[in-house]
Amino acid sequence: MRRFFVIFALLFLLCAPAAADNEMPPSVRGAEEYLDALGTAKARFLQTASDGSQFIGTFYLDRPGKLRFEYDPPVKDFIVADGIFIYFYDSELKEQSNAPIGQTLADFLLRADLKLSGDVTVADVKRDGGLLQITLTQTKDPGAGSLTLGFEEKPIKLKKWRVVDPQGAVTEVELFQMETDVKLDKKLFVYADPKEKHPFKVNN
Repeated sequence: MRRFFVIFALLFLLCAPAAADNEMPPSVRGAEEYLDALGTAKARFLQTASDGSQFIGTFYLDRPGKLRFEYDPPVKDFIVADGIFIYFYDSELKEQSNAPIGQTLADFLLRADLKLSGDVTVADVKRDGGLLQITLTQTKDPGAGSLTLGFEEKPIKLKKWRVVDPQGAVTEVELFQMETDVKLDKKLFVYADPKEKHPFKVNN
């Protein structure tokens, strides 16, 4: 379940409807426009936790409404949003939980109109390590943690994100081989119970 933290935290910090911000810096506006324009995407990811543990997998996105996080074997956890519900499968417990997307923290990433303003505050903008880094907090509760998005520029591309929880624990996810505007199998975004005889298999 700890493996899911990075996903929960990413969506937690970016979950509320946003208002317009006419004073947004051009670099942030460009990042916002890039994220909002994402339709389909596929990327490999490396997740590193505060304790040094690492997990590798593949991320799929089909906005609005659909995503999948698939960890490489031997880990069998995955997360699927099918446009209506989001499912979290915990392979250790061999159980899944689900909820309507609109009632979960995934709503931000999957909504048709994505904004980096309103209930989300841009707390810091800097360029470091060759990346444009934008740190976000909750407007109403900035002490609840932070999310830093790292973008390559020229052309702009999401490269990594870093989550800091309220206790100071850090989880980083770096993206590799990211492709956008790709054709994705619709079955990727359908929950298939791994306990069934012929569950859908993902070919990375």
